[in-house]
Amino acid sequence: MATTDKINIALTRGVSEVIVESELNTLLSTQTKLRLKMGFDPSAPDIHLGHVVGLRKLREFQQLGHTVVLIVGDWTAQIGDPSGRSSVRKMLSASQVEENAATYLKQFFKIVDKEKTEVRWQSEWFGDFDLANVIKLTSMFTVAQFLARDDFSKRFKEQKPIAITEFMYPLLQAYDSVAINSDVEFGGTDQKFNLLVGRDMQEMMDQKPQHCLLVPILVGTDGVNKMSKSLNNSIDVSESPNNMFGQLMSINDDLIYPYFELLTDISEKELKQVKAAISDTDVNPMDLKKNLASKIVAYMHSEKDADNAAIHFKNTVQSKEVPVDIPEFRLSDRTTLEGQRLSSLIVECGLSKSGGEAKRLIAQNAVTLDGTVIESNLLISDIDSGILKVGKRQIIRLTK
Repeated sequence: MATTDKINIALTRGVSEVIVESELNTLLSTQTKLRLKMGFDPSAPDIHLGHVVGLRKLREFQQLGHTVVLIVGDWTAQIGDPSGRSSVRKMLSASQVEENAATYLKQFFKIVDKEKTEVRWQSEWFGDFDLANVIKLTSMFTVAQFLARDDFSKRFKEQKPIAITEFMYPLLQAYDSVAINSDVEFGGTDQKFNLLVGRDMQEMMDQKPQHCLLVPILVGTDGVNKMSKSLNNSIDVSESPNNMFGQLMSINDDLIYPYFELLTDISEKELKQVKAAISDTDVNPMDLKKNLASKIVAYMHSEKDADNAAIHFKNTVQSKEVPVDIPEFRLSDRTTLEGQRLSSLIVECGLSKSGGEAKRLIAQNAVTLDGTVIESNLLISDIDSGILKVGKRQIIRLTK
């Protein structure tokens, strides 16, 4: 593919807006090496496919010869940021930030080329920041400008609290762009205000203003809301191939096309074929989802994992067969579970990530033993041997 075609795809496919597109196109065409900024707040240890949308775009630009500068927001994570949410994000300790960042970086480099990435921590420049520097930043913008941000505006009108520290978040994120001399900053459409503040601040500090590349927000498995761990509608990068395949098979039919567009490398011609197939009543959406799930699992894991996950899905969900090689859990070996309930067993078996999630699954009648729904959070001592199934995909053999 010609370089001009690659540039055109990089600026259009899976992109909501580019500021300023014509200027960035010219820069890319002249093969000027650019510094691509993306920041993340390690507010949680795991990333999901919603994050992968932007990371894939970074990788695409790396393949055009540019350098990613990944900023670990160890300062902004301790401040908190609403980011389009109705409530303030919880502040984190320095140790929590470091632990989360370590996991995040490991998953980040499953997608982005580590050799073409520069990792920077905000503490490099904010560690010596004094009050005079802070006041200088706050003097650059007005309260009215910040209240123009959608989330702030909504909360202000609803007379909901806005902490002064929250106004600092866009300023600190903007100063990151100055500190690393960013050429292009990447983010979701919900980050547009913050990216533009960075662009303005660079101009005020006699730097060339960065361009902004905004990617779409990926809808989660509930088919309605932005993919988010807090909404329990995410598909995590850390998921096993079998779980990831099954979760992708559960998405709404109207998400098939955007998932193909944002999370796979199929050609533009193939994308058009997918769009046509979705409208074709003779095409079973299940077949499209299988193709989608296979491609995403292969991308995140391997082709072999994708093939095995497809077989596992067919046997456990479509044919409702119990595989012979499922893990076994011997109840008598786990004395630590004495006096505990089913939700604790589900977590111990690795069929759920938390006790709260396990309790919700039980309440939703999503837990069965030998095909019979378990309707309450029973004591483990009251549970017999058999095939314990949680949801459509998680399965284990219980023995005494």
